[in-house]
Amino acid sequence: MTTTPDETKETAALAAFTEVVRDGVGPHTPAELDQGLNSLYARIAAGRAQRWGLWRWSLVGVTALLCAVVGLHAASDYRKRLRVSVPPALTYHIEGGSVIEGGYLRESGHQGIKLLFNEGSKLVLMPGTRGRLRAVAPEGTRIAIDQGTAAFQVTPSSDRRWLVEVGPFLVKVKGTVFTVAWDPPSEHFELRLRHGRVVVSGPVSGGDIVLRAGQRLVVSLASAETLITDEKPEDDIAEPAGAPASSAPPAPALRPPVPRDKSAGVSPSNAKPEGERGWADKLANGHWDRILSDVERTGVKAALDEAGSEDLFALANAARYRRRTDLARAALLAERRRFPASTHALDALFLLGRVEEFGERGTARAIAWYDEYLARAPAGAYAAEALGRKMTLTNELGGSAEARPIADEYLRRFPRGGYARSARALVRGP
Repeated sequence: MTTTPDETKETAALAAFTEVVRDGVGPHTPAELDQGLNSLYARIAAGRAQRWGLWRWSLVGVTALLCAVVGLHAASDYRKRLRVSVPPALTYHIEGGSVIEGGYLRESGHQGIKLLFNEGSKLVLMPGTRGRLRAVAPEGTRIAIDQGTAAFQVTPSSDRRWLVEVGPFLVKVKGTVFTVAWDPPSEHFELRLRHGRVVVSGPVSGGDIVLRAGQRLVVSLASAETLITDEKPEDDIAEPAGAPASSAPPAPALRPPVPRDKSAGVSPSNAKPEGERGWADKLANGHWDRILSDVERTGVKAALDEAGSEDLFALANAARYRRRTDLARAALLAERRRFPASTHALDALFLLGRVEEFGERGTARAIAWYDEYLARAPAGAYAAEALGRKMTLTNELGGSAEARPIADEYLRRFPRGGYARSARALVRGP
């Protein structure tokens, strides 16, 4: 039978004790024997305590090592998951323009603007297009096209989503190639999808519209018409004519500025002006019915008296899209009355003309609003549309003889405008 080192020590101790007893000079007293036994037991207990201490510290060491291994594994796993869940930073550089306060894109010439993103996506604003960067973040990008035409080439990604506001429409996209256009005066929206898939929401009947490659969507809010046609997909993104050459070294990577309120130290998204109710954001996301529901819940008078300029204008547009002409008229008049110095107050003149066209016997009132707009803003954004509508309504109301001088003025000022063909027909007419 095999003995352990500890058992060997105990046997040796017993042998030593026996030898002491045997070789003693004389017989030991009971007290001496008790003392010897106690000494023996103490030596045995000490050996066992030493073995227990060694075993206990060994257990502590093994436990600490296991904890360290588990901790390192957990930290490594967390870092891996962090790298997977958080996409890298998104940057871009601009050709042919710059970003100014509020994320607005300002064209430096007359050849359009290009935005080239570090993950391969590209945005091209055609000459004269007004747009802005609302957000550029690792998880997604949000861009607004206020007027004009823009072309997008979005790199497919499962980590990022792109949102494009086009007037009152919202285009949701992952990886796609498409062009989109919005003309505020005529309220004309158009999207041509070359590759990929997008979802369009906004003031269209039937809810969201899903488009596939090769389809074209045209929406006319003025006539409440929506048309989807199939076209042959194109391979490359459209470029502005005479776009700046890309052979020059790229500008430093940029991030859109986040303007802050210096007095409060917070971004505008967190500190809305007094009276703002978020209706402008809801309109941008196509939630115009929610705006009207808010008004019904809080009351029309409270909305017209308390809403801010941006929200009043959003309310007016939501009401126009829903053909709530009385509410739209009231919101536009409130905009002019409460915020006479705002740019929306000037635009309201034109839109009041559009609202009157929807009503019965509103032709004369519509012409009056167009006249006032043209007098105040002869070179305004809606000038061509206002003059074209005035020409058309005058022809309906008073005949070609009264409309012909307006047609001559239109051709002189806007020879390539949307109403040029009708103007030439009036000029050539009997």
